Amino acid sequence: MGPVALPTWLQPRYRKNAYLFIYYLIQFCGHSWIFTNMTVRFFSFGKDSMVDTFYAIGLVMQLCQSISLLELLHIYVGIESNHLLPRILQLTERIIVLFMVITSQEEVQEKYVVCVLFIFWNLLDMVRYTYSMLSVIGISYAVLTWFSQTLWMPIYPLCVLAEAFTIYQSLPYFESFGTYSTKLPFDLSFYFPYVLKIYLMMLFVGKWLFCFVFAFFLCFLVCAAIYLGINGKVCKHARDDRGYLE
Repeated sequence: MGPVALPTWLQPRYRKNAYLFIYYLIQFCGHSWIFTNMTVRFFSFGKDSMVDTFYAIGLVMQLCQSISLLELLHIYVGIESNHLLPRILQLTERIIVLFMVITSQEEVQEKYVVCVLFIFWNLLDMVRYTYSMLSVIGISYAVLTWFSQTLWMPIYPLCVLAEAFTIYQSLPYFESFGTYSTKLPFDLSFYFPYVLKIYLMMLFVGKWLFCFVFAFFLCFLVCAAIYLGINGKVCKHARDDRGYLE
């Protein structure tokens, strides 16, 4: 007797797709709940809801961001086709802002910018995880594909600005309370606000570099559209002229 064929759902490729689908579904549900909760609370209580945003959805936000560390393993073992370095940078950025800055300082949790930052993060993640979840099972929508590939362009610089403003507002509290700052042997000390200030500089350098690349790409598209439009008109006139002469 020949080897017995495994059922479809037991084959490695389908197991991988099933795992990814469940992972994306969990993340989509988590971020959708956060975004819906924030939206309903804002329309119900107005600006007052922004003050206690972290108290209402902070735990779920921390859980979703902690689970997202699995994506590094996914990329490393090859079950996701994304690039590892950009994902490491994005996750590191969020872990620093969420866990080390916002979670550690209760005064920062009440700032309006935290609500704005969470809106941007969850808006991007809802679109990304919806697109990834449907792609795993072979479903594709042109509108969703367009959103997943273009929404990050205007939203990402706003995320960077919100993160930078959050860190900036947290600096006085880190300086006053000495959180994460400690003395080291040999009369040395580790002063955490300096780390945050250096990180702020890195954020702005990265933002301006992104804006430069995006502006260059946009100019290229505009010039290409103008060039193609001019050529199209020239070709149309040439065809009309030939038709007239004939």
